[in-house]
Amino acid sequence: MKSYMAKKHEVEQKWLLVDAEGLVLGRLAARVAPILMGKNKPTYTPHVDTGDFVVIVNADKIKVSGKKAEQKEYDSYTRYPGGRKIKSFAEMLANRPEKIIELAVRRMLPKSKLGGQMLKKLKVYRGPEHEHQAQKPEKIELN
Repeated sequence: MKSYMAKKHEVEQKWLLVDAEGLVLGRLAARVAPILMGKNKPTYTPHVDTGDFVVIVNADKIKVSGKKAEQKEYDSYTRYPGGRKIKSFAEMLANRPEKIIELAVRRMLPKSKLGGQMLKKLKVYRGPEHEHQAQKPEKIELN
């Protein structure tokens, strides 16, 4: 029996809607990353992007467990002397809650060009409104 290998033009991608209100950050990212990769489908092929589009709303209502809300920091470096910037979780949650979820999911995707393509299918919004009503995303529960 031959193995099935998906072709790029054969892949059918759906749009899914996830409400992040009250969900834990790491668990949300761990469930969204396989959907973006296509690992939840029987046609999964490692070298083809078989995943679905994911729209996440209410990013500002995300939770973290333990003392991460006070201790977690996000670090960036501009490659210039003195260019290291450190932001706390609370500061990021207040200013850019979308970036928190994008970073968590990005770090769970493959570190390759294909991983970059998968990340482009993730759409994160601060509040309950999003711009993708035309695609008719179906709401899913991540338990």
